[in-house]
Amino acid sequence: MKKSNDFVLSFFGLKEGKHIFEYKIDKQFFEFFGFDEFLIADFKVTLEFIKKSTLLELYFSSQGKATVACDVTNEPFELPIEGALSLVVKFGEEFNNDNEEVLILPHGEHQLDLSQYIYEMIVLAVPQKKLHPGIEDGTLQSDILKKLEELSPDKNKEIKDTDPRWDDLKKLLIDKKK
Repeated sequence: MKKSNDFVLSFFGLKEGKHIFEYKIDKQFFEFFGFDEFLIADFKVTLEFIKKSTLLELYFSSQGKATVACDVTNEPFELPIEGALSLVVKFGEEFNNDNEEVLILPHGEHQLDLSQYIYEMIVLAVPQKKLHPGIEDGTLQSDILKKLEELSPDKNKEIKDTDPRWDDLKKLLIDKKK
């Protein structure tokens, strides 16, 4: 996918004040960044853009859902994702994006590519561990889940074969406490 101009905001002709922009984000947007964890993606991003005489304020918010694979069973499920990001754009001698919350654009710039900020906002809102809701409530019927339960050690069963060396060490601890 080529870089799209759909996410380039030209603020040169805008009046000072508040402006609202909306963007539809799908799986193809994430493929551009090489992010392939979303099987299906459907997001709505709202940008509240405030233009002032010396700086720009951007407030992003996203709502949507993505179909992802469960980290335990690899079963696909729909994950609701919401994110928010705020950014202040100032003007200076040269481009500087070292700070997460402040972007410095060179004097004379009249547009800003928002795609990286939208991408980061959504991807950082994805939970670290993605669990199918059927695992938590016990409704998911999966071959992988059955096999995991089969292979997991039974907590109620006592281990019959213990190493006698450990038993001797445990006795030393008990004797020391007395």
